[in-house]
Amino acid sequence: MSLPRWFPSQRRPPPPTTAVHGPPPPPGPNGFWLTDPNFRERLHSATLTLLDIVEDGLDDDVPLTKLLDGARDHAEHMLGVPSSYGVLVEAEAAAQIVQAAGLDAGSPFGLVIAQGLTRIEQLPVEQQQQLVRAAARRSAITAPFRPAGGPAAAPPRPMPGRSR
Repeated sequence: MSLPRWFPSQRRPPPPTTAVHGPPPPPGPNGFWLTDPNFRERLHSATLTLLDIVEDGLDDDVPLTKLLDGARDHAEHMLGVPSSYGVLVEAEAAAQIVQAAGLDAGSPFGLVIAQGLTRIEQLPVEQQQQLVRAAARRSAITAPFRPAGGPAAAPPRPMPGRSR
């Protein structure tokens, strides 16, 4: 018995090739993003990359907030994180810049960040670049160190027999 011509084929279409659809998106976190140390490191790296991009973009007379705002649209290709996490990278970069300006940033999603960025945008480009560089240095220094092979090491124990 043959199937009618209008009946869908039993064959599956070939899988799409990467040449047609581009590279696969970067992997997301393993579970909740905040508890995945490898993913948090990727977010941190993405923040440093974004700060570098922002510093370079300021040379082209693009406003600071516009440079930060576009990150989520390019998170997969330029920053190596899923696009849904691009907003976290934007928020962290903005908070680092505002803190580099000496303002208490509080929450990365708070009004203080918006007000701080507005003030910073009024500064000359050279000063904005200095703040972005300072933010990148600060972010690199405050990153938690984790050995490549495993979880974070426990702090060293005091030597026996030694006192303060």
